[in-house]
Amino acid sequence: PLIHKICAHKPNLIPRNTVSYQGTTFCRFLIDSRWFKQWKKYVGFDSWDMYNVGEHSLYPGPVDNSGLFSDHETQILKEHLIDELDYVLVPTEAWNKLVCWYGCLEGQRPIVRKVVEHGMFVKHCKVEVYLLELNLCENDNMDNVITRHFSKADTIDTIEKEMRSLFEIPTGKETRLWNKYMSNTYEQLNKPDSTVQDAGLFQGQVENYLYPNTPLQSSTATSRNFTTSPKLSSNSSATISSTITNGDSSNSGSYNSYSSSYNYRESPSQPGLCGLSNLGNTCFMNSALQCLSNASPLTEYFLDDQYEAEINRENPLGMRGEIAESYADLVKQMWLSRSSYVAPRTFKTQVGRFAPQFSGYQQQDSQELLAFLMDGLHEDLNRVKKKPYLALQDAGGRKDEIVAKEAWTNHRLRNDSIIVDIFHGLFKSTLVCPECAKVSVTFDPFCYLTLPLPMKKDRTMEVFLVRIDPQSRPTQYRVVVPKLGSVTDLCSALSRLSGIPAENMVVADVYNHRFHKIYRRDDGLNQIMEKDDIFVYEVAEEDAESMNLPVYFRERHSKHTGGSTGTMLFGQPLLITVPRQNLAADMLYEKVLERIGWVQCLGSGSPLSDGASCSSSNSSEEEAMDQQVSPEPENGQSEEEDASDLENGPKTKPCSSTPPKLFSFSMVNSYGTANISPLPCDGNILKLNTHSTVAIDWDSDSKKLCYDDQEAEAYEKHESMLQAPKKKATVALRECIELFTTMETLGEHDPWYCPTCKKHQQATKKFDLWSLPRILVVHLKRFSYNRCWRDKLDTVVDFPVRDLNMSEFVCDPKAGPYVYDLIAVSNHYGGMGGGHYTAYGKNKADGKWHYFDDSSVSAASEDQIVVSEPLQTFRSCVTVYSAFGKYSDP
Repeated sequence: PLIHKICAHKPNLIPRNTVSYQGTTFCRFLIDSRWFKQWKKYVGFDSWDMYNVGEHSLYPGPVDNSGLFSDHETQILKEHLIDELDYVLVPTEAWNKLVCWYGCLEGQRPIVRKVVEHGMFVKHCKVEVYLLELNLCENDNMDNVITRHFSKADTIDTIEKEMRSLFEIPTGKETRLWNKYMSNTYEQLNKPDSTVQDAGLFQGQVENYLYPNTPLQSSTATSRNFTTSPKLSSNSSATISSTITNGDSSNSGSYNSYSSSYNYRESPSQPGLCGLSNLGNTCFMNSALQCLSNASPLTEYFLDDQYEAEINRENPLGMRGEIAESYADLVKQMWLSRSSYVAPRTFKTQVGRFAPQFSGYQQQDSQELLAFLMDGLHEDLNRVKKKPYLALQDAGGRKDEIVAKEAWTNHRLRNDSIIVDIFHGLFKSTLVCPECAKVSVTFDPFCYLTLPLPMKKDRTMEVFLVRIDPQSRPTQYRVVVPKLGSVTDLCSALSRLSGIPAENMVVADVYNHRFHKIYRRDDGLNQIMEKDDIFVYEVAEEDAESMNLPVYFRERHSKHTGGSTGTMLFGQPLLITVPRQNLAADMLYEKVLERIGWVQCLGSGSPLSDGASCSSSNSSEEEAMDQQVSPEPENGQSEEEDASDLENGPKTKPCSSTPPKLFSFSMVNSYGTANISPLPCDGNILKLNTHSTVAIDWDSDSKKLCYDDQEAEAYEKHESMLQAPKKKATVALRECIELFTTMETLGEHDPWYCPTCKKHQQATKKFDLWSLPRILVVHLKRFSYNRCWRDKLDTVVDFPVRDLNMSEFVCDPKAGPYVYDLIAVSNHYGGMGGGHYTAYGKNKADGKWHYFDDSSVSAASEDQIVVSEPLQTFRSCVTVYSAFGKYSDP
């Protein structure tokens, strides 16, 4: 367990006085993964990474979560953070140990989150990283809105207590809480012990307001738990409001936490053109539902109530019919009501009970939801009440037609539902042993066809080039490199554009004013993520005489207590070429000044060369140069705590003709957060090595005088950044199908057990299509994965809207024609962990296309579907084809 490994790696430090968090057994603390990786290197956490254990330059310093915040003042988390990639989760005891040993960066609050249990039958515990944001207000003063964050495990009573405190409502006064989640729909929250999750509160809904204690008029007979008010207008925030009452609650309606809601049009509209409200990152669900809703045979099945006679409540693989009933209710709302949009809260709640991965408010994949829903509907509507046991059989040399018919018959003996009738087809899988040539042929059913996309061989990277010339601003370049290439390939590509020799380049990941990593030439480019800020520094090539020294900028500031000083990183770090031997402190000072282009600060006319200025600031500047704060990691101190004043060289008495030093030097850890020792020196000669990192510490006055923050952030754009990206090559859908049916060799991690050889073999494997369903669901896989790489495949896929002929890909010689028309598309804008899902659907009543964007529905054309931008940028496209009336059952 993580806590045991952390406790086992306790450094030789003196524990500091820190806050210990008790009573948080079911909580987890977030730690920036970059800090955590640095700590693991320092203590040798991983057995395969023990090379630099205890190296002072790797000392992590205080726990620093700065990289997780979108705003450092409010400390609000960035959106779409990913576990293990952006942060790690540690239990309370581990957090207390780490803070005890290293402290926490000044001013940062711990990021603690509750572990929430999800699911009905399969219990699933998940850390609630993102809390629910609710806007709170009083009914008589709705302009005074206060935002607070709550856990889904918090109760309505918790919200009420918070509101009483915020709005100073006396204890004796009775209140009512009302939730407004649509433009004119309100719901009383009258179950104090109900959780936020059970009450159906969600982020991104319209406001929730409170009402005076007066009789409420129902908006419609079917929305018995909801009320409308002409007084309130809608906007896009989420609000809970409270109303002070006189104690009479006879007019309040019952509270049903699972109710759906409606928004009625004033005039009749086309059935099926009904949007779905976003319940907080549920656009993936809305997109999948709109696609399935436009599969007319399935929709008609539910609208005609045929499902009622086929619900299988005894199926142990099913969900007691509750998913089928919930979906049926939603379909009826979408197709039989006059609603312009509905809020699918009941459906989402039911899905979350049976599939906990969909219970939260994180972005998910529409195809995964669609797969779960189709499987759930199948099991809930399975006509087979008792499934017979059927042993799997290999072809054994029999004809494909016989084996395929046997496989399909056996499948129908155990699986017989409307989903199988409409959506199931049959794969043929052929495995050949490379050693004994044993051939294994099996036939397996499928519900959707997942197609790979051709993998790109190149990738585009954007980097900043920092030249040696201090007068040159950093320049941003866009380079094309081999996707599986190395840092050497990046340097070569940049060299061709910039003219700087590749051997004079050092590539670094700059993060929060420090070097997170300086890459070696043989490091793979798969270690560099798209979001990383990559800087390439022009330097002199290292040899036996010289090396490149990392230099950080820090500003000294006074703490609020005790009069001690701390430091804060700022600006972009530098790499400065210095001699390996006989480097004097004065030489380093001059090299830094030269590198940052501020030599003129010491020349004539400079304020610092003026006698009055010199004499007035001489004392403090001399002290800043000759003395430094450098707490040692061995005694548990960082730069946040004044240790002792250490000399950096022989002291000299200042004179009026000697300008003061602009900054002093400190030897720091590679994170820049802790002084690890005084700057080593023999007399005036510094002792540095290849692991050394130096910080130049400025006082506030010198920084204001000589450092231009705006200029330091400025950069130029190379013409490669201004050129329009090359038009992406278009791939036909048939090419994806051909790639799917191409023979491949199994990897070493997923071998096949050969019954003849009696051992696992890396066999060749080939998929073929034997039979196809009436409605074909095609999933285009937009991301490729391996152990250290996740790649967005933004290939443009050309798929036909009409007459998709799949007959040539079906290997059953007796199969009839398989010709399909497109009826729905689920697509996704953006990258992994974020973005937005929408859908296109062809209405079964009028045959026209429409665009579904959560609650918004608009007319669309076939041209929009074929050439629209989402098809170039979505990560996961699900296309639904219908072949009804175009072929007979196979």
